[in-house]
Amino acid sequence: MTEFEVGAVPFNAGGWGPPETPSQLHPNHPPNVPFLPFNRSEKLGRIADWTRNYNNNKNRNSAQGSVFDSIPVDDDDAASNPFHEVIGKAPSRPKFVPRWRFQHQRQLPQRRDEEVEAKKREQEKERARRDRLYNRSGNHNNNHNSRRESVVFKSSVDIQPEWNMLDQIPFSSFSKLSFSVQEPEDLLICGALESYDRSYDRINPKNEKRLERFKNRNFFKVTTTDDPVIRRLANEDKATVFATDSILSTLMCAPRSVYSWDIVVQRVWNKLFFDKRDGSQLDLLSVNETCQEVALPEAKEDINSAYSLSVEAAYINQNFSQQVLVRNGSKVEFDEPNPFAGEGEEVACAAYRYRRWKLDDNMFLVARCEVQSAAESNGQQSFMTLNALNEFDPKYSGIDWRKKLEIQRGAVLATELKNNANKLAKWTAQALLASADMMKLGYVSRVHPRDHFNHSILSVVGYKPKEFATQINLNTNNMWGIVKSIVDLCMKLKEGKYVLVKDPSKPQVRIYEVPADAFENDYVEEPLPEDEQVQPPTDEEALAVANDVEDIVEEAVL
Repeated sequence: MTEFEVGAVPFNAGGWGPPETPSQLHPNHPPNVPFLPFNRSEKLGRIADWTRNYNNNKNRNSAQGSVFDSIPVDDDDAASNPFHEVIGKAPSRPKFVPRWRFQHQRQLPQRRDEEVEAKKREQEKERARRDRLYNRSGNHNNNHNSRRESVVFKSSVDIQPEWNMLDQIPFSSFSKLSFSVQEPEDLLICGALESYDRSYDRINPKNEKRLERFKNRNFFKVTTTDDPVIRRLANEDKATVFATDSILSTLMCAPRSVYSWDIVVQRVWNKLFFDKRDGSQLDLLSVNETCQEVALPEAKEDINSAYSLSVEAAYINQNFSQQVLVRNGSKVEFDEPNPFAGEGEEVACAAYRYRRWKLDDNMFLVARCEVQSAAESNGQQSFMTLNALNEFDPKYSGIDWRKKLEIQRGAVLATELKNNANKLAKWTAQALLASADMMKLGYVSRVHPRDHFNHSILSVVGYKPKEFATQINLNTNNMWGIVKSIVDLCMKLKEGKYVLVKDPSKPQVRIYEVPADAFENDYVEEPLPEDEQVQPPTDEEALAVANDVEDIVEEAVL
């Protein structure tokens, strides 16, 4: 067995530590092993440095040294100069270093579950960032995320070549108009009203109610010149200008409109009548008209197209205005019965207030204003308007009413004010024209996003019209200023028939002079241009198609 011989330990009589001369060491001692001599006055650092990793290639060439690092020096240099220069300056940082080297920060150790959750949050943020970039790029076929700027709207009426355009008014000129009117007077009130059922104020998404259908009740959308009461008031020379609340609200809120609309103007003697066409868009309710993020499907047959949604919203409002009433048979009767109802006909509950405003010393305006409910408070009779907002698909609005309506009702209303600013402004203007004490807004949603026949009432909220107008930044003086300017412009025209058309692609309205027999054919739908109409095939084309079909059938049989 090989013995291990421990060498003699040399004694250093001249100081601490091993002697400086290698000759005094053991003969088996490996050569060139550095020692760092020190004196009693010197401060001891580390006797042995066990923290350094000599196997790490990154630290081998590091400029930072240790107290045990030594540079081999020749014997002649050591004898002539026993001192070595020590540089305490930190090593210089290179000018151009990859940025990621200095972003590492030491963190405290985390538990395993915290690390997993942190990684999940980072992944969710990264996924959301990619989705935003993907949606902004527009290089995909998702119809829900297409921008509204790419949609081209059509005119509400077919502009005929024989029409003569007289003037066009930009909406920017309406913003500075202002006109103050006095309180109106009621000339006549017709119809009958039922009381509002206050139990609907306690409805929430958890105890929603299905929307009923009132197919037996008739709803009337009679234009100005077809109203027998307005004709009688015109013959009695009660006013100069005649209109309805829906037409006046369209003019008052014109700067907020996006879709095209048209109003027929008839100048007869010194009278001015504002009418609507049969089958006009004014009889319907727009949906997502002012939404800028998402475009609705362009196919008219789609249940989520602009036309389909407007028809659906009109039916929802009619049924909602009748369901939230107390149907116990007791009604509030007024001066005259419903002027549009036939004998023995069941009509929807509504009252019409024929009101007169003074526009000038020699100019008065009479408008038919509609209210849907009446109530008595403190011995006084108050009127109420009933309207409903409808949700068709949460993917388009970005907010689910059934989840957010009870806890974030303000967010839901803010979204509707953004997507349906024109519709809400028109409802508020109609409530102000009728001097309604309260306007009720119902939140009606589809039972299923793909079912546009069945709906549920999720909530009903009441607002005072004047306070709500202030909340949505609707200025009453500006509304009347727009009406007054259009009335003054039309009164300067000669006798005849004219039409106001909102441009489908620009914020402006045009005035056309049309023939006297225009719109007498009861337009139900605007005609398609000739290039979009399907032309019948000629005889040669029909014969060629028949031959092709026969060839295909023969090949299939063989």
